[in-house]
Amino acid sequence: MKPTLAAEELREDLTQYLSTTFALSDPSAREALQRFLNHPEQGIFRGPYLRIRTPFRRAESGWQDCLEWHRLDFPPHRHQAKAFERLSTLHHPAKPTLITTGTGSGKTESFLIPVLDHCRRSGRRGGAASRPSSSTR
Repeated sequence: MKPTLAAEELREDLTQYLSTTFALSDPSAREALQRFLNHPEQGIFRGPYLRIRTPFRRAESGWQDCLEWHRLDFPPHRHQAKAFERLSTLHHPAKPTLITTGTGSGKTESFLIPVLDHCRRSGRRGGAASRPSSSTR
């Protein structure tokens, strides 16, 4: 089945359902409802829209050099590796980082892996994960 035909059929079925559910007895109100439901720009249904997602780029080799620890059994996306580098405290203080990618792109892991790496390193030194004091901020 073609997506555009399926979308049109669904729109028609929903329009019919809404028209019969409200069962307006006044002809002008019924026509106004039909115009609203079927208007291509201001009606209730717009589209169908096609969303094309390109695959995320893989991280280049050497991405793990900024971490002592990670449990990834897959190569991260490039935006994740860049976040690891910015957020890792292995070689320098963490840098402010904003990640703006879509759902399912691994934003959580982008932040979580460097935090866990820092905590593990800090725990091995015998202390709690240190946070800069207010005098060093």
